[in-house]
Amino acid sequence: MEQYIVIESALIHIENNLDQPLSLESVASTFNMSKFYFHRLFSAMMSCTLNNYILSRRLNASLPCIQLENMPLTDIAYQLNFGTQSSFTRAFKRQFGIAPSSLRVKDMNITQTPIPSVVKRPIKNINGDIVTDFTLTEFDSIRVSGIAFEVDLATDDYKTKIRSQSLKLLNEIDETVNGSCFVIYSNCEPNSTRFKVLFGIPFDIQINRPFYFTLDVPRLFCAKFMYSGDLLDIGDVLKTDYARFLKISRQEADDSHIELIQFFDDIHNLDSDYHIYAPIKRLPIDSV
Repeated sequence: MEQYIVIESALIHIENNLDQPLSLESVASTFNMSKFYFHRLFSAMMSCTLNNYILSRRLNASLPCIQLENMPLTDIAYQLNFGTQSSFTRAFKRQFGIAPSSLRVKDMNITQTPIPSVVKRPIKNINGDIVTDFTLTEFDSIRVSGIAFEVDLATDDYKTKIRSQSLKLLNEIDETVNGSCFVIYSNCEPNSTRFKVLFGIPFDIQINRPFYFTLDVPRLFCAKFMYSGDLLDIGDVLKTDYARFLKISRQEADDSHIELIQFFDDIHNLDSDYHIYAPIKRLPIDSV
């Protein structure tokens, strides 16, 4: 069974048993895995420990009991295996910033969150540590033509902006143009949430409109990852994966102004799997 399918099944199992005692040992044994391997797999795939995940889902499950059913807090704590009301109250306040009792007297509403999706990507084991699978490779220099724009990842509309700008290019090019396309991200300035983005294709297209440019991407040494799903929806997972990769593989991020390159095989199928190229420094001896 694929690892992401195991984790997806584990999330459903947890959700269906929040009123039962749940431990690393019990969940791992449900899927015939050692607790040590399951712990590493779950942490790598979900970017949190199993215990923290179970706690967050129990708190999530408590919301309708507080807001709709008006159950006593002691009963909620008992039903969701918090042990005591005080431990439930402390955990609730840490996650939501408000005591559960205050939620009833104030004109507030906290919406439940669905079971999170598991980002599909292959994994590998390096000396007992699980990381998203990667390849150290050269990204050959290439000329990319397309539409350029800026986004601020700190704003709520950056996803909409990237998608709308990408559609503009797709509407401009001839449908007979086939092949790969690239989304190239570069940081405007250090430690900023603003990024320059170029959505383009490796063709010399001429579009006489503002913000259409041609970019020469230099040859880069990169770590290459493969993902399924929308990059804009897995951004936090990618950041965690990349940080784990740097730590466990003992690689270092490059000083290139290009932060990330997203590569699609088919410009007309942006829902397909894609590769991520992250520039890294070339070590004297690449032993991974």
